[in-house]
Amino acid sequence: MMSVYLYEISATWRCRVNGRKVLERFPAGGPRGSWPAEEFAQARRLEGQAAEVVMDLATDTFLVIVRGGVMAE
Repeated sequence: MMSVYLYEISATWRCRVNGRKVLERFPAGGPRGSWPAEEFAQARRLEGQAAEVVMDLATDTFLVIVRGGVMAE
């Protein structure tokens, strides 16, 4: 069983799963595909977070994640 901890932080929710922090979720079936997720991740990278986009096939969702405590260089 996977441990999931939810935190309410300002206007966005965050979730930790296996050392990854999920910053935001975007539906894969949207008309713009992964673009909203990529734009969100780019904005987080400009803030200094090493954000990346991954696909969750089980939920058909793009996730913007930060791996355990990694900061962009």
